[in-house]
Amino acid sequence: MCRDGKDLYELAVSRRSIRQFKPEALPDGLLDRLVNAARLAPSAANMQPLEFVEVTDGGLKRDVFPCLKWAAYIAPEGDPVPGHEPAAYVVTLVNTGIREKMYEYDVGAALENMILAAWAEGVGSCWLLSIDRDRLRELLNIPAGYRIDCVLALGYPAEEPEAAAFDESCKYWKDGQGRLHVPKRSLEDILHRNRF
Repeated sequence: MCRDGKDLYELAVSRRSIRQFKPEALPDGLLDRLVNAARLAPSAANMQPLEFVEVTDGGLKRDVFPCLKWAAYIAPEGDPVPGHEPAAYVVTLVNTGIREKMYEYDVGAALENMILAAWAEGVGSCWLLSIDRDRLRELLNIPAGYRIDCVLALGYPAEEPEAAAFDESCKYWKDGQGRLHVPKRSLEDILHRNRF
């Protein structure tokens, strides 16, 4: 059992991307635990090319924030509003000296481990791929030979996005009360048994 009595299945199906965070710090050691969960995720050929940068310093977080693009379908309405920015970031790097291609599977497994481990602690996250990598490299002193793959924004949720019926559009939207709705294809639409 995880936090609030949820099992792993319930954690997986209740997880949503969070873009509005409470102004609360994360507990000491939590990011290290998340990175450890990422470290132990499956890795193609066990090459383990991923490394991580935790960003918790207040000034540095403020500098990282404008390097990130949040909710393209509803920008700028989907961006965190002032006072609801993430409590921390984990930047995922690929050591290209270990692996230059086919690392995407490693990234996916590592990020999902971090996302679910965070959610088990009541911490929401947003996996960001649209980022200013040049500026981030400069801010975080990331050396040549490392590819900046993605950023995971983390914090206690200040919103409750919900899954919505998929109606021929993958675009998420906010209702009149400001609640985010995320269309998801139904199980019946995507599941094939034994043959297509």
